[in-house]
Order: sequence, then C-alpha cells, then structure tokens
Amino acid sequence: MSGTIKGLIPSDVQFDGSSIRVAIVHARWNNKVTEALVVGAVAKLKARGVKESNIIIESVPGSYELPLACSKIIAGSHVPAASTVQDLLGGLNFGTPQGTPRSGTPAPTGGSVISAAMPNRPFDAVIAIGVLIKGETMHFEYISESVSHALMRIQLDTGVPVIFGVLTALTDDQALQRAGLTQGGHNHGEDWGLAAVEMASHLRRWGEGKFAA
Repeated sequence: MSGTIKGLIPSDVQFDGSSIRVAIVHARWNNKVTEALVVGAVAKLKARGVKESNIIIESVPGSYELPLACSKIIAGSHVPAASTVQDLLGGLNFGTPQGTPRSGTPAPTGGSVISAAMPNRPFDAVIAIGVLIKGETMHFEYISESVSHALMRIQLDTGVPVIFGVLTALTDDQALQRAGLTQGGHNHGEDWGLAAVEMASHLRRWGEGKFAA
C-alpha cells in the first residue's frame, strides 16, 4: 500500500470536541474487527477532547440493524429526561383498597413539585460501525447497499452527522488490515472518530450562519 493516494488528509484545524456528545453504534458480527474499530474511534474522540461521559456506546447484532438503531438513538436523545415526583408516583398504589378508583397520587403539598432529572441532550454525531465480508452468496451485496442508503437517509432526515463506519471487505485480511490488526494496517476507526468531531463542529458553525472565509 506504499505510495497510495487513498486516505483522509488531516485537517489544518484542531477541532475542539469538549462540548460534543457522540454515540457509537456497532455491530457484533465479525466482533474481532468491530471491537478494534470502536477502540480506535474512542481514542480519537478523546484525543479531540470529547469527554468520556459524552461518548455513548451501543451494540446491535449485525450491520443490517445499524440504521434502525441510529435512528432511534438520535430520536431518543431529544426526549426530555426529567420527571417530577408526582410523575414518578402517579401510578403507584400505596395501601389503596383493591377496586377503589384512583386518578393518581396527589402532588406533594407545602412547596414546589420536586424534579428528579437526569442529564440528557441530543447527540452531535453518531458513528455507525460494522464489518461486512463477502461470502459465497449475494448476502454481502444486499446488506452493503441497503445499509449504506439507509444511513445516508438518516443523516439527511435528522440533520445529525452519521459517520459511515461500515467496512465492506472482500476478504478477512482486508477487514483485519483496515482495523489495524495486521502488519502495516491502519485502524479506520480513528478516522471516523476524527470525522465525527469535525462534522459536529461544522454543523454547529453552519447552523449559526458562520462559514469559512
């Protein structure tokens, strides 16, 4: 691979990921490779300042499940995570005789309603990681095409960058090499971590109407 022109050109800008929240969704199929890719992505996210508490990692069985998982995770990150004590107690039945109608537990009296809140805010980027290795049937082609199109549609529909971290390898060796698990190989997960921080930073800037001079 010496002399190749392939690969990501490093950005001149050192993007700051300290306020960015990223989800990594990875398939467990071909787990030896996907695990290495996740490690590479996390390492570069942290290198750009993304806090460990702002890196959420979820897994699904295979690459075909990645689009649905990414879609639901993006949607779920927009759901408010605060509930009042009245909300939490409303359906409970403390000593009420069976069969007695009950509309819900009254709110605490003599003060404001207490909130039990968990921190939650939308993800700035999602990294979808999977490994597809061509076999003897058309399964590889069908999954590769459908997952690629679905992940692209999700980022266009939601406005949240979905980094395409699905390796489509023809052989085991190609997959291992692209996860940095062979001599002279390179872990592409590192590129995806950097891309997530860069795209999240770009979208914040573009959303504020700021563009490169």
